[in-house]
Amino acid sequence: MGLLRGVARTAVVAGTATAVSNRVSRRQAGRWQKQADQEEANAYYDQSQQQQQQQPQQQYAPPPQQVYVAAPVPAEAPAGDDMQSKLDALKQLGDLKTAGVLTDEEFQQQKAKILNS
Repeated sequence: MGLLRGVARTAVVAGTATAVSNRVSRRQAGRWQKQADQEEANAYYDQSQQQQQQQPQQQYAPPPQQVYVAAPVPAEAPAGDDMQSKLDALKQLGDLKTAGVLTDEEFQQQKAKILNS
């Protein structure tokens, strides 16, 4: 019984570590994407400034035209992956409790850790 409980605890810890690692990876990828987008915007701005300086200035500018731009659609947060990993961890935890590997107290502690992460 002691060996099985140790294996179960290791499985819970490994599952939690995997979930945390995945979350950190997604957050880092988001930061890299944000940095790449900012660099692209800066390059576009610099290019447009150079083009404006190269074009001769007109004495009279034509009247400005109204341009309608659609509002950007916000990207969906990758919360689905995070939620799915939590659900998987909770299911695994429930299976361990049902099998009698974890006590009620251990189950509640591990469940709180998963839900608060």
